[in-house]
Amino acid sequence: MVTFEGLPGAVAVSHLRVYDWPTEDGLRGGTPHLHLTCSEGYVVVGGAGSVQTLTTSGFRQTPLAAGSLVWFTPGTIHRLVNDDALRIVVLMQNSGLPEAGDAVLTLPPRCLTDTDTYRAAAALPVDSAEPEQERAARVRRDLAVEGFLALRRATEAGDPEPLAAFHRAAAALVKHRTDDWRGRWEQGAAAASRATGEQLDSLAQGDSGHLARACVHAEQPSAYGKFGMCGRLDVYGG
Repeated sequence: MVTFEGLPGAVAVSHLRVYDWPTEDGLRGGTPHLHLTCSEGYVVVGGAGSVQTLTTSGFRQTPLAAGSLVWFTPGTIHRLVNDDALRIVVLMQNSGLPEAGDAVLTLPPRCLTDTDTYRAAAALPVDSAEPEQERAARVRRDLAVEGFLALRRATEAGDPEPLAAFHRAAAALVKHRTDDWRGRWEQGAAAASRATGEQLDSLAQGDSGHLARACVHAEQPSAYGKFGMCGRLDVYGG
């Protein structure tokens, strides 16, 4: 019997300090985006702010303060707003896939036409000095806010087509990556589910053998202060 040794349920975690850079609408915060196959959750550990969300049901703003727990399903466009030193522990489905590719920024339609155009607008210069990385992160954040505000205005005006067009573009941009994502799911969440099923089968037969194979894992962050979509990230597991 195989014991799944990843984090419970094959989630992943990171620690996020939300950007405090101002945007065109006077707010401070991160880069709006959605995930296509992953749910995500926020456990707020300090500061204050909110998360703005946009779905086919409309726009919503949820306050965030220490102790808040908020989560949302795939397809939820989300934008973190930082009012006062907002810090969050982020919980990510599918072994951290949201930080490993399952995200499309709400860039304007001109940036969503094909993968090369999108990549040019969304990628950060990882081998550059920190000031250049920060400049690029702010530029792409501002582009995504531009696109997000346009989607919000259209949705609130009763026009569903811009949001539907963004969904179609996002799906087209990630289509070539789904085989890799399936592999991560099979080795993570699917494997964790299978392991639990096998343990239940064994216990039903009075077999406790898997308990003798118990183990403990501990990690420190593998990187501190990485420029992410929503802020500076301390990440685990590389």
